[in-house]
Amino acid sequence: MCNNECKDTLCLAKTFERILLLQRRSDDNLIPEGCDKPFLGPTINPANLNTRPFNLYSCCNNTLWNMPYTLNGTEGTSSVFRIENIDDHCITCRVLAPNPDTTSTTPYLATEDFFTIKLKCIGAIKCLGDTLVPGID
Repeated sequence: MCNNECKDTLCLAKTFERILLLQRRSDDNLIPEGCDKPFLGPTINPANLNTRPFNLYSCCNNTLWNMPYTLNGTEGTSSVFRIENIDDHCITCRVLAPNPDTTSTTPYLATEDFFTIKLKCIGAIKCLGDTLVPGID
């Protein structure tokens, strides 16, 4: 955990709440900016997109977060995540694994590996392109 508290976790919380609403297809009162873009995909009517993947950077030293995962018996680490829940100044994320099938149009696969992190330990978020992740409801 961080000893160095970031000053504004409210902004991060709102961004993660918006992403979570998008992924749950609850798009009321969304603001069309950056990570808060009010729809998944490049246009307003995306087909089959269910995830706004992102990278996290530590507020302690601005390093990229990497988390371990196991998928189909293969172990690895990934820096790409999907928000699953936000609660009490913390977010729970799913680790997304790179898709080993290079012919696939889906760049990530869902793992069953999760972690929870306090918002005050996040220095920055970088949103990646909206995508379909197989196995996500």
